[in-house]
Amino acid sequence: MTTHELSVSKHYAIQDLETRVLAALEAAGKDLEALSIEDLAPIDAFHIRGRAATEELAGRVDLGPDHLLLDVGCGLGGTSRYLAATAGCKVFGLDLTEEYCRVAEMLSARVGLADRTDFRQGSALALPFEDGHFDVVWTEHVQMNIEDKAGFYADIARVLKPGGQFAFHDIFADTEDGLRFPVPWASDASLSHLITVPKLRTLLQESGLVFEHWEDMSEASMSFFRSVLQGDGALGQQPLSLNLLMGETTELKFTNLLRNLEENRVRVVQGVMRRGT
Repeated sequence: MTTHELSVSKHYAIQDLETRVLAALEAAGKDLEALSIEDLAPIDAFHIRGRAATEELAGRVDLGPDHLLLDVGCGLGGTSRYLAATAGCKVFGLDLTEEYCRVAEMLSARVGLADRTDFRQGSALALPFEDGHFDVVWTEHVQMNIEDKAGFYADIARVLKPGGQFAFHDIFADTEDGLRFPVPWASDASLSHLITVPKLRTLLQESGLVFEHWEDMSEASMSFFRSVLQGDGALGQQPLSLNLLMGETTELKFTNLLRNLEENRVRVVQGVMRRGT
């Protein structure tokens, strides 16, 4: 792991995460011996617009029981579990933070999805899989910490089968101006590496990927943050809140991300690409 990757992993790591997650579930009245993926949703869908965004993107992708999917930057494995449960596919989750992978394995076992999910610690710049292995590669809010964007997208294209799909929901720069920090993925500029949307489109095409679906979700993302910050419970004192994963600065990070969107410093894009045959 490089020095930068160690810094990124440290940014996301949480001490005693497994104990804290189980305690929060119990405090929320969940039966730890009979958990469902819906019980985990408040912390599992750790991205803008939560589970709704995952459901939308999944509806744009060809997925079935015979398919293999790679979830790059899987975090606690929430999206991996949702896709395995709803599409019946086998999902491999990869994350830089080893603690996330351990908790993801534990949660999958508790919801009965251990046979359809497999979590591994590793770098998104050196995917530990052979060429042409996956039907779908999926990312949600991952590349913001990765400086080598060309290497990132090229390796995703490499592990896709010919005709396979790359689905993403991510945050990109709208201008070359700096951001307001902290934000969820970075405390300061040293961990944040955003590219503009035009540069993204060029890199995807240079990686051999063809456009299938492209949608700017910035307005919907702003509505989401306004709702959360006005007190829908996600930042409140509920045991299963995003504070569990982001700490006491959660509200500040969300406020700054909303302002970055409002000030046209960042954009949120949802897209599906297909590897050429």
